[in-house]
Amino acid sequence: MALSLLNVDAIRQADRSSEPYDYLLGSDFLKPEAVADLRRDFPQIDKPGYLTVDEVQLKGRFKQLIEELESDELTAELSKKFGRDLTPYPRLTTIMKRSQPKYGAIHTDGPSKVMTMLVYMNDNWEAGEGGRLRVLYDGENFEPYKVEVPPVMGTVFAFLRGDASWHGHQPFAGERKVVQIAWVTNADELARKKKRNRVSQFLKGIFGR
Repeated sequence: MALSLLNVDAIRQADRSSEPYDYLLGSDFLKPEAVADLRRDFPQIDKPGYLTVDEVQLKGRFKQLIEELESDELTAELSKKFGRDLTPYPRLTTIMKRSQPKYGAIHTDGPSKVMTMLVYMNDNWEAGEGGRLRVLYDGENFEPYKVEVPPVMGTVFAFLRGDASWHGHQPFAGERKVVQIAWVTNADELARKKKRNRVSQFLKGIFGR
C-alpha cells in the first residue's frame, strides 16, 4: 500500500544505536500536511493506559494511519534498518491518550515482544516535565541515561527487545498521546496480550485504577 501519511525517510535517516541496545530515534515521521487531520481524528479515549485498536473507535485519517503503521511496507523498512526480518511476526497496536503517575516504571518489555515502536502525537511538551521516555543502562536508575525521547508530534522511537533494553519515564499525569506497535513472537502471544489488555481495562472501569 502507498504510505501517504508516513514519512518513511524518517526511518531511513534516523539515528540508530546499538548501545546500550538496538534502537532508533527519528522525527517528522508524520507528514506535515496530515497532522491537522490526525489531530482531529485521534480517538476520544477517557480511560487511562493503552487500549488495543479493537477497543477504540477508529475513523478518518487516524484509521488510515493505523493501517499504514501495521503495513507490510513499514515492517520491511524497519527490517532493513535493524538488519532483522520482522515480517513473520504478528503486530499488536495499542493507543494511549491519558497517562497516570504510576506509569513509566523502568522495564525491558517481556520476551514475547521482538520489537516495539512508539509514535508520539502531542503538539508540545514542556522541558522538565515527566513522560519523556529515556533509554537507560539498568533497571534501577533514571540517570544517567543514553537519550531522552521528546513525545512531540511525529517523533518515532523503536527498539529491539532484549534483556538489557531498559527504558522508562518519570511520572506524568495528563494527556500523553502515543501509538505503540509491538511485533510479537506468535499469534498465541498476540491473542493472550489482547485478552490481558481487555481484562485490565475492564478492571480499571470498575475500580478506577
